[in-house]
Amino acid sequence: MEFYSLAFWCMIALALVLYYTVLKSRQWICLLVFSMLFYAICGLSGVPYILTTSIVTWASALGISRVINTTKVRRKASGLTKEEKKAIKNKGIIQKRIWLILDLAVVLMILICVKYLAEIQVFKVSGFLLPLGISFYTFMAISYIADIYNEKYEPEKNFFRLLLFLSFFPQVIQGPISRYDKLRPQYDTVHTFENDRFLRALWRFLFGAMKKYAIADMLSGSIAGIFDYGSEGLPGSLIVLGIIMYSAQQYADFSGGIDMALAVSEMFGIELMPNFKRPYFATSLGDFWRRWHISLGAFMRDYVFYPFALLKFMQKFGKWCSKHFGKHFGRVLPAGIANILVFLLVGVWHGTQMHYIIWGLYNGLVIALSDILAPAFDKITHKLNIESSSKGMHVFRIIRTFIIVNIGWYFDRIYDFGDCLHCFRNTVMNWSFNEFFRMFTQKVVNTVESTRYLYGGYIVALFGIVIVFVVSLLEENNIDIRTAIMRKNLAIKSVCAFVMIFLILASFMLTTGTGGFMYANF
Repeated sequence: MEFYSLAFWCMIALALVLYYTVLKSRQWICLLVFSMLFYAICGLSGVPYILTTSIVTWASALGISRVINTTKVRRKASGLTKEEKKAIKNKGIIQKRIWLILDLAVVLMILICVKYLAEIQVFKVSGFLLPLGISFYTFMAISYIADIYNEKYEPEKNFFRLLLFLSFFPQVIQGPISRYDKLRPQYDTVHTFENDRFLRALWRFLFGAMKKYAIADMLSGSIAGIFDYGSEGLPGSLIVLGIIMYSAQQYADFSGGIDMALAVSEMFGIELMPNFKRPYFATSLGDFWRRWHISLGAFMRDYVFYPFALLKFMQKFGKWCSKHFGKHFGRVLPAGIANILVFLLVGVWHGTQMHYIIWGLYNGLVIALSDILAPAFDKITHKLNIESSSKGMHVFRIIRTFIIVNIGWYFDRIYDFGDCLHCFRNTVMNWSFNEFFRMFTQKVVNTVESTRYLYGGYIVALFGIVIVFVVSLLEENNIDIRTAIMRKNLAIKSVCAFVMIFLILASFMLTTGTGGFMYANF
């Protein structure tokens, strides 16, 4: 069910009416019913997987909580020696870990079997589709059980409330990866309809839809034409154009879908975690990943990076580095190894293909090296009398980061590693402007029925990119664009809405079919 479809908006309209009227005192039940309905419509075969993950996680969390409470009671018993209390504590830790490992084994095994074994040729089943958003709700289940294990909050005793957390329909397509303690209070709150909030949500939805349909979908066909049929004869100039278009497509598709998800959730008074913060204005690769897919980065930081970095052998390694190489290396080397591990896992999260793994390692290694070499860069900047806080240096860092990120997109988008290396070579050694138009015609123009649709789509995408850039620039300067528009008079608001709606409708007329979201089955 597409976000732009009549069926989706009929479902939303019915849900909103029931949510704010008949079911106002049981709003979470309304959300659960429509979440499961939405999930079933999108793929009935995926329902058993999300139900199994929810049941096992709910039961495991209650088991961990029971162990914690029992251990506390037993340790408070009178007449116990220190050794006996310690033994009770250790036994409780072991029992907690058994529940945790049991839950992780089940939910990760579901993810591995359904997502990763499906990618291996021998296990492929004809017509098989991945359950919608399986990685997202799996990560949410992991964050929940880890928080219960760490006694961050009490477990949810009502299974259906936990099921709502994992299946909430606006976020189930492609995130964000929410935290239970942030959403549970919102599910318990009785929300009243607010006209201003609803209008703000509509503005966000329109902006997200424009990014998805007027930019991402308009560029996807050309990108596929350039990269999907081998790299033979591709000049560096066309490769660079394809990668830049891909950077725009991926951002517009993913952030556009997230904007639409946040908007729909906002209509119900539920605030989801933001997932993007103008990543192409980042000044370093580390800064880029703090702005891109924020919820995944936060998940990896809290449940992979810190637990790994705090392991005893990593702490010993840090002390050894400090002793032999100095405090700087003692701090950055363990963090660098943890970062490489994190991005290796992020690469595997995208898929088991080699190009994804290399893409993950590339990002982890670049961030680790930038931290290690930071003092050297500072010394060079100082010797060259460069003002590090100047606007010129800030712009230079943005451009430098954009180039580094786009080098990474080679590994992400060019699926064959041999083709990827060939494209790198041609980018550096065979720019060949003379071959650009011939290969562009062969790879892109000759694959479409009408060049009017192709170039019309480029014009629509270009207008969309300009709008996204201007909005991002304003927000980077702390201007809330939605608030600013809503304060304008009716004429200006109408023009803004008309432009976005026009670009969306134009994109529908200029494409033969609207593709799904790139991250829908992750």
